[in-house]
Amino acid sequence: MGNNAEKKEKVENGLKRALFAVVAILLEILFAYVLFFRLESRYSWLSLLITLLAVVIVLFIYGKHETASVKMPWLILISAFPIIGVFLYLMLGLNRGTRKMVKRYKSLDAVLIPMLPKNDEELERAASKNPAAAGQFRYVRDYSGYPLYNNTDMLFYADAEEGFKAQLEELKTARDFIFMEYHAIEDSTSFKPLHEILKAKAAEGVDVRLFYDYVGSMGFIGNSFVKKMEADGIKCRVFNPMNPVLNFFINNRDHRKITVIDGRVGYTGGYNIADEYFHVTEPFGHWMDTGLRLEGDAVKSLTVTFLENWNAISEGEDSGFRKFLPDIPYESAEKGFIQPYADCPLDEEHVGETVYMNVLRNSRKYAWFITPYLIITEEMNSAFALAAKNGVDVRIITPGIPDKKIVYSLTRSYYAGLVRNGVRIFEYTPGFCHAKQCVSDDSVAVCGTINLDFRSLYHHFENGVLFSDCRAVTDMRDMFEETFPKCREVTEEYRSGRSRIRRLTQMILRLFAPLM
Repeated sequence: MGNNAEKKEKVENGLKRALFAVVAILLEILFAYVLFFRLESRYSWLSLLITLLAVVIVLFIYGKHETASVKMPWLILISAFPIIGVFLYLMLGLNRGTRKMVKRYKSLDAVLIPMLPKNDEELERAASKNPAAAGQFRYVRDYSGYPLYNNTDMLFYADAEEGFKAQLEELKTARDFIFMEYHAIEDSTSFKPLHEILKAKAAEGVDVRLFYDYVGSMGFIGNSFVKKMEADGIKCRVFNPMNPVLNFFINNRDHRKITVIDGRVGYTGGYNIADEYFHVTEPFGHWMDTGLRLEGDAVKSLTVTFLENWNAISEGEDSGFRKFLPDIPYESAEKGFIQPYADCPLDEEHVGETVYMNVLRNSRKYAWFITPYLIITEEMNSAFALAAKNGVDVRIITPGIPDKKIVYSLTRSYYAGLVRNGVRIFEYTPGFCHAKQCVSDDSVAVCGTINLDFRSLYHHFENGVLFSDCRAVTDMRDMFEETFPKCREVTEEYRSGRSRIRRLTQMILRLFAPLM
């Protein structure tokens, strides 16, 4: 009875969060729609103007260097419903934020990224030891600015609860600063011990900063949370609050998960700070998530990633960034290759998607992925298919119990096309898998916040870690091997195709894929 009540409460809470977000967006569109018709009654030329604007936007979308999977839904929507389509695209599809935000991020990155070491010698070492991985490392460095490190040790946590417990103990050792950035924070059971530690550290004079996304934490915490934290000496900021006015930055959310302690140790992975991630509550069965602990030089990249968003959403910048990037003597035991990186939706380089596709292109034996959502572009679909056709053992694990039924139906709509080309699909029967990671050939792996969906790959601020030639790679492989027996393989079930009704329904859902 308790579990049912708990599940109902969690589901209702999630529905309220989703409903609030949808209603807020719809109200903004309605406001613009009503305003347009009121003005049109006075100025008849507005109708012609909106038509011309729709044509211009359609041509603009058509000419963009983007996949057809992203462009086609917008072209159909704007052509069929010009007024609603135009406003929706400006709010949710333009995906470049405001000119002010784009300029601010460029300005911050121009200061922060050069503070990271170039580490060309690390790339040379990687090239001699693992040429295929070195090409991927070079891409990330050249197109995101984040370097490769060879003096960092890393632990892989196959269970988020294990990672969070280690994180709490590590936070107690902080002497200078604590930076925490999470998509969702829930002020509940799991947060209480963390809050006490952060409060105690702030009282000791440690610079403690807590940062969360407004939409991601909606329903978990209220507007008083910031005041509560600051009363305890914890600096707290909110990423991109929703306002009751037209907001062209609303679709770009902060999906990153980062903790940095003194620039010495860092944590990242798929988990947020909420009870369901650590099995305190189980609204969707057993919640699977994973994480990483980094110690050594590569922590600098996590620090820079945090400082980017922390300063971007506030008018006042830190007086100096260098003090948060100390050169701490460290000697790595493994000498593996570690490359934390960030992905920003305000540029035209989709780093997260390209890293995943590079893993597939370079795989020779196997490439295993796990993702909570599977809503991918034709290019990524082709990358999966080509790897499988080349004889690579390509597998994808998705949830057995969904957290969002519509998104789950959309995820399943991709199965048939993938399995026909040799990809194997597994559903995690114990519950919901929230981990975002892949491993290939016992050689290279990726773990972070980036789902295989349009939101993560195109709209959100994300972060991940690309790594090779270290124990964490084989630890992740072992986790996959332990997980497959807990899954139901649905490959054969979807090989025979879908009914016409299901196919039509899924085709309609695909039109809204870029918004999900």
